[in-house]
Amino acid sequence: MPAGRYIVESQTTSEVDPHERADFWSEHIASYQSRMGYAYARTDNFRGETVRQRSDTYQLVRFRSDTIEYSRTAQQVRQDPDDDYRLLLPLTGQITLSQQDQVARLAPGAGALVTFGSPFQCAQTASTLAFIFTIPAREIDGPLNRTSPLAAGLDLTTGLGRVVSTMVQSLHEERDNLTDPQFDAVSDRVVELLCMLASGDDRPDAPGHLTEVEAMVRRHVRDHAADPGLTGASMARDLGWSLRQIQLALQRVGTTPRDLIREERLRLVRDRLQCADCEHMTITELAYASGFSSASTMSTAFRQRFDVSPREMRRGHRRPPGPKEADGDFPPV
Repeated sequence: MPAGRYIVESQTTSEVDPHERADFWSEHIASYQSRMGYAYARTDNFRGETVRQRSDTYQLVRFRSDTIEYSRTAQQVRQDPDDDYRLLLPLTGQITLSQQDQVARLAPGAGALVTFGSPFQCAQTASTLAFIFTIPAREIDGPLNRTSPLAAGLDLTTGLGRVVSTMVQSLHEERDNLTDPQFDAVSDRVVELLCMLASGDDRPDAPGHLTEVEAMVRRHVRDHAADPGLTGASMARDLGWSLRQIQLALQRVGTTPRDLIREERLRLVRDRLQCADCEHMTITELAYASGFSSASTMSTAFRQRFDVSPREMRRGHRRPPGPKEADGDFPPV
């Protein structure tokens, strides 16, 4: 897939004969998820539909189907490695997840973070409507400073959890109005908030003020990433906290002031490379305008972060029109 390409596409079992729908569904899901097993309650006239949004970095799928159980065995994990995470958010119905002796029963208002790097079973009830959001492992393991096979019981009904749920639903609702950088930028924010939510759930004894410091630091870095003078010390001075407080707040989520600043600058460069209004700027101009000290420093860090050079990303940036959501054989939600 060319760099920077954002695509929206829909599929529904209503497009094939009833007796072929289960096979169609298995092949369709396998075309964009890693290898899994499929167990159908009934294979005749299985109903399902998906609306898929994807970029080079993220994938959001809203799906709905009849009763089914997905599984991923140890052999499938070895044969088809995939360490990325999936955030599951049911809107109707119920999903039951089992992974490494942990079980999560998800109803609307609850979410779970599951990795495809370990075996699991995932069963859903009839006419379940849900989102599955694919997140690169580095976006979760780094900020949380650990790997977690299953983060269950995320409360999405209030506070930060409700913000995460609302943003995911808005990404879907605005799917045909988003550009490549906009989809990635909003997804970045969703993941950032999700890490804060998961960290708070898993570490109840962490001082509350450090969570507040972390949120303010991230906002400050986002707003001032292009400033070449931005450092941990300058943040401490501007925000009125000590440098030690800032370091502790970021350390608990697995990062440092320097790494956070570099990450935000790289995302700024990526967004500008995919923005038509910035096409007149050279790579060197983009580097300086995004806070980097040189184009070579930026290019090296960019390739390490995104596995592609700035010039390659710019050359590959194209956005075809996305098809509208196909009409399925379920009532609209």
